[in-house]
Amino acid sequence: MCGRYVARRDVGDLAAEFEAADLLTEPLVADYNVAPTDPVPVVLTRHRPGDRGGPVDRQLRLARWGLVPSWSPDPKRAAKHINARAETVTELPAFRSALRRRRCLVPADGWYEWAPREDGAGRIPTYLTPRDGDVLAFAGLYEIWGPDRLLTSSIVTTAAIGELVRVHPRMPLVLPRSAWAAWLDPGREDVAELLVPDPGAVAGLELRPVGPAVGTVANDGPALIERVDPVPTLF
Repeated sequence: MCGRYVARRDVGDLAAEFEAADLLTEPLVADYNVAPTDPVPVVLTRHRPGDRGGPVDRQLRLARWGLVPSWSPDPKRAAKHINARAETVTELPAFRSALRRRRCLVPADGWYEWAPREDGAGRIPTYLTPRDGDVLAFAGLYEIWGPDRLLTSSIVTTAAIGELVRVHPRMPLVLPRSAWAAWLDPGREDVAELLVPDPGAVAGLELRPVGPAVGTVANDGPALIERVDPVPTLF
């Protein structure tokens, strides 16, 4: 699964990186410990407000992490839907409509997992992030719920590949830049081929051991992603 990640880029960087119009409704602050139900930046393709007959464009918006299906009676179970498994996303009622019509990109700088120690003595908090500092785009889904039009989102996950299997059996579905447009295309309903992880999209990741402070949701700040020494033998 993906239960914690880092989103620290500012609005200008994200708007430029994803060629998206800034439609954020509140300030965007760097978050080094994004947790379920937090507001997170997402990139989606929709008509502009008040212009439903006009062209669609890429928009940078804030969504609450934890998808609430449009048919749900209330948003209380949002935290149950922070992830959508690629293997079952086409079948589950909570996700299958969003997969066809409401896909988004979730910008991130990296994510956390807790890797098992080789000696079996506990786990190592690990930050997975591009060595070159490039932005990641997780495959996401979104829904708009209720009279207040609450925007909520979920991150698609898949089986880990390559070196990442040493850290956790699951990982977010990281989309290469070449797939961004296809994932966001509102006229494309069949995205089965995009649900297969691309080895190139995760080939340049650093598996960085970090401190235990990330395990507490209230903790935040750049110190959370600093490498911890001595380096565990796993790495």
